Amino acid sequence: MEQQSSDPRTIVITGASDGIGAAAARRLAGAGHEVVVVGRSAEKAEAVARPLGARHFSADFARLDDVRRLAQDLRRAVPRIDVLVNNAGGIFDHRELTPDGHERTWQVNHLAPFLLTQLLLDRLTADGAAVVNTSSVAARLGRLRPEDLGDPRGWSPHRAYGDSKLANILFARALARRHGPAAAAFHPGGVATNFASATSTPLRFLYRTPLGRRLMISPERGAETLVWLAEGTPGRDWRSGGYYEKKRPARTNPRAHDDALADALWEHSAERVGLGPSAR
Repeated sequence: MEQQSSDPRTIVITGASDGIGAAAARRLAGAGHEVVVVGRSAEKAEAVARPLGARHFSADFARLDDVRRLAQDLRRAVPRIDVLVNNAGGIFDHRELTPDGHERTWQVNHLAPFLLTQLLLDRLTADGAAVVNTSSVAARLGRLRPEDLGDPRGWSPHRAYGDSKLANILFARALARRHGPAAAAFHPGGVATNFASATSTPLRFLYRTPLGRRLMISPERGAETLVWLAEGTPGRDWRSGGYYEKKRPARTNPRAHDDALADALWEHSAERVGLGPSAR
C-alpha cells in the first residue's frame, strides 16, 4: 500500500496510457495525488484512468491541432496544475513529415510538448507548478547546433531521437531560466515497455527479444525518478534546470549546458509551432 502524501498535488502526465507514464500514474494516484492521464489512444488512456478514478484526455502529438485542443481541454477541466510531466515520445524508423510539416520524431518528442507547455505557461506560472521532461541517455548522441535546427541532412532514427532527447533537456533548462516554472529532465533507464517495439532499428533487439527484455528494468522501476521529481520540492529535493537519473544529478551531452543553444532552440521552436513574439 502506498504511503499517502502530506502534500497532494494535481499532476498531468502525457504518454500515460502505457509504460512508465502509466506506472507513474498508478503510483502517484496511490499516494493520494490527483492524476490526469493523457494518451494518444482515448481507449488506452481511459483504461489506465478508470481504476484510478482519474480524468483522462487523448491527443496525437503528431498533430499540433490535437495539442492545442488538449491545452484548451486542460484549461477548462483542470482548475489547478501542480506538475506537468511531458512524457510522451517515440522513435521512428523512417523520416516522414507530420501533417504540420515537421519531421515526426522532432515534433512528437519536442515540438508538441514545447507547444503544450507554452499554451499552459501562464497557468503553470500562476500555480507555482513544476515541469518534468522525460529525456534519455540517448541525448548524448544529440548533435544539435543552431545552424542545424530543421536541417534534414544526415537524418537517421538514432540521431533524430538523440537530438529530440537533448532538446528535452535544453527546454527544461531554458524554461527554468527564462520563465520561472521549476523544470527538470530525467533518464528513466532502459525500460521494458512497448516503446520502439515496432522499430527495425537495432533497438528492436532490446525491446522485441526475451534476452533484451531481461536486460531491461520494469516500468515501475523506470517511473521511480519521475515520481520522485513530481513529488519533490524544487530547490530542496532537486535543482531546477537539472538532468537526473536514479534520483541523482547525471552527466549528459555537454551541449545540454549551452544556454545560447537553448535560446536558439527556444526561438526556433516558437516559430515552428506558430507562437508569437510573446512566447520568445
